[in-house]
Parts: sequence; structure tokens; C-alpha cells
Amino acid sequence: MYSIHEVCERTGLTAHTLRYYEKEKLLPSVGRSAGGFRQYTDEDMESLTMICCLKNTGMSLQDIARFMELTREGDQTLRQRCELLKRHRERVIERMQEMQRHLEKVSCKVEYFSRKLDEYEGSLFTDE
Repeated sequence: MYSIHEVCERTGLTAHTLRYYEKEKLLPSVGRSAGGFRQYTDEDMESLTMICCLKNTGMSLQDIARFMELTREGDQTLRQRCELLKRHRERVIERMQEMQRHLEKVSCKVEYFSRKLDEYEGSLFTDE
């Protein structure tokens, strides 16, 4: 079992975020100690890893909640989960391709301005 503090340290998430995920049913079955403190299991930690992966790749919290709900429903939802992840993967690939185009543009500008800077700095020394 892990305390909320330990989960924060291991995941980099804040306690506020963990409580929010619980409230939004992304992680609805977090256990409690006799004193009422949250107790996270290894399974909860695995779920958090998946939630973070999906969130960091741009999936909406609504879709993440749906995915987590389907996961809790068991193997009869494998097809739905697979389809949801396939659609998400396609969106991620599209965004990566778009970012690659942006990176190429930025790289061209770096090259251009570096040349201009070299020319400018070179002209400062020849004018003296």
C-alpha cells in the first residue's frame, strides 16, 4: 500500500490531482485506512501510469475516464478499449507529424539566423 504522499513522489502528480482523478472516476476505487487516509495499491499505481500516459499524449480526461471504466468492466470490453486506443494512436501520430513539420521550419530559421549572425558579426570586425 502507498500513501498519497508516496504516490506523489513516485508519479510526480500532486495530491490535488490524485483527488481530482478519484472524483472524476478515473481512479474510483482507492482504498482507505481505518483513519480515512487514502491507500493506493500496485494496481492503482499501474492505472495511474496508464492515465498519465494517455493524458501526456493528449487524450481528453473524458476519454481517459471512459477507457478506465471499460477496463474495470473486464475482458468483454477489450474490443472497445482497443478501438479507443487505435483512434488515439492515430491522433498522436498526426500530432507528431505536425510537430515534425514545425520542427523543420524552426530548424531552417535557426540555420538562416545563424548565418545572418555570422555575417553580421564578421562585418563588425572588418569595418574597424
